Amino acid sequence: MDPKKLEALRTRFASAHGRDVFDPDFRRVADLVFAGSDKRPWPFADVATFAGASYRPDAAETNFAGLDVAILGIPMDLGVTNRAGARLGPRAVRNVERIGPYEHVLQVAPFGEARVADIGDLAMASRFSLERCHADIEAFVRRIVEAGVKPLSVGGDHSIGLPILRAVGRDRPVGMIHIDAHCDTSGEYEGSKFHHGGPFRQAVLDGVLDPERTVQIGIRGGAEYLWEFSYASGMTVIHAEEAVAMGFTAVAAKAREVVGDGPTYVTFDIDSVDPGFAPGTGTPEVGGLQPREVLQILRGLVGLNLVGADVVEVAPQYDATTNTAHVAAQVMFTLLCLLVRSRE
Repeated sequence: MDPKKLEALRTRFASAHGRDVFDPDFRRVADLVFAGSDKRPWPFADVATFAGASYRPDAAETNFAGLDVAILGIPMDLGVTNRAGARLGPRAVRNVERIGPYEHVLQVAPFGEARVADIGDLAMASRFSLERCHADIEAFVRRIVEAGVKPLSVGGDHSIGLPILRAVGRDRPVGMIHIDAHCDTSGEYEGSKFHHGGPFRQAVLDGVLDPERTVQIGIRGGAEYLWEFSYASGMTVIHAEEAVAMGFTAVAAKAREVVGDGPTYVTFDIDSVDPGFAPGTGTPEVGGLQPREVLQILRGLVGLNLVGADVVEVAPQYDATTNTAHVAAQVMFTLLCLLVRSRE
């Protein structure tokens, strides 16, 4: 090793503390974390909030004042068609401690660049009625939107997508980037059209989702015959095997092309990821995306006009490793960074 280089490194780093960071970009993040000492928050202590975000359970009482992004849990899985348990997803995702505070590819430290808080779980009037839960979700998310705040939700089953889209798309239909194993555009079954297999058909029919500005990524499995509405309405469907053949930079570029400059919502179902990486979900489908591929797609969306996002269908009791919750939490953190960097 060059003796002069070694001496320069010793001069700079030998007596430096962990909080002494010299690169200006890294220093910006370190200043947020260390706050004048070398003590960092213990990731395994205190109340579990998402990525250590400040806890604002009273945010609704103040009309979400002082917030740019509100993180909320929606622990409801009354719309599932297979294995239940996604009601436990918000708690599992919050319990993941090794997330943030910095997204190294996007170079975003969201808690220092925007006013973000975990506002707790949305309170619903009935644990037994899917329709009443949907009404509560729509009303609460609408309050967030009307306050000029972007909602980042963790569910819960994918039926929550309908009331959220009704809230964010009430004034004008939004586009959507939908990463999932299933298109979720099927019709009514057994007297209900509000289950987790059909929220986006209903959202289009309600006039809150623009199908020609909707792209569905990672689709696969034996339920393809149920997704006729996606094709008939003009949605762009990219199957999992097609995404691999295209390459994930191209997938992100296609998503950008489809949604354009208009307001766009991002929804991520954990079953888009292959169950080898994320088994803790109600409707696993073999042959899915890898976590790094999902992150590559999402990072390619930076700068879009995003009005909100969600992560759904984490059912932690089917995963003894907690890998599913960890993948979901990392995706959710990346979505938070995208919301922070989103165009107005």
